[in-house]
Amino acid sequence: MTRVRIAIVGDFDRRKHSHWATEAALFHAAARLGIAVEPHWMATPSLASVADARRLAQFDGIWGAPGSPYANMAGILNAIQFAREQDIAYLGTCAGFQYALIEFTRHVLGIPDADSAENGSGSENIVITPVYCRTEGASFGTPRLAGPGVARPVRGTMFEKICGSADLEEEYFCSFETSTAFIPRWEAAGMKVAARGSEGEMRALELPRQRFFLATLFQPQLSSSFEHPHRIIEGFLSASASPRSE
Repeated sequence: MTRVRIAIVGDFDRRKHSHWATEAALFHAAARLGIAVEPHWMATPSLASVADARRLAQFDGIWGAPGSPYANMAGILNAIQFAREQDIAYLGTCAGFQYALIEFTRHVLGIPDADSAENGSGSENIVITPVYCRTEGASFGTPRLAGPGVARPVRGTMFEKICGSADLEEEYFCSFETSTAFIPRWEAAGMKVAARGSEGEMRALELPRQRFFLATLFQPQLSSSFEHPHRIIEGFLSASASPRSE
């Protein structure tokens, strides 16, 4: 049986349902695919240097986990950069999506102070901004974008190939989304918007030149089950299991 090692990069918190759901979703997909999966949590401080991030070479896939702000920003950015540059399968969900955009803006667009408004850094290049519209029916004390919401696959993307062309009803749990001002610059540099929200908002991204680099603002792990593994996570594991070209 094929064995796949996945690094889940984030700061595990046993109080967060999304963290338990991340591991569970990997096992759901692995059972469907008939492979053995070994998830390993990698705390962001353990990847604080570029040299530290090289430890990720022992893994077949890297998952940027929910849970911002991270304990160490450099750690998550180093992990994402390593996955992108070494062509290791990458899946980012929620914060893993947001920080994939920060990493891309810093290291591909060459804007070193790109940041999220959540961090309060005072940067002039905020690529992750507060959610504008609160989800209808969201409970008091939850993020502005919480609960079910639409994700519409963009035609011709890997996202559409994996998920189909119909609208998806996905689970969100976040208060920050993308700055629309940067989307044309990301696209010009090779990134693709892979899914949009009900008002055309960017809800997923992919890097077509990579064998698998996909990130979503929503959390597919929250709607995964043993009976119905999420197709995105199946696609991630399948790509992680395939041999990398040297």
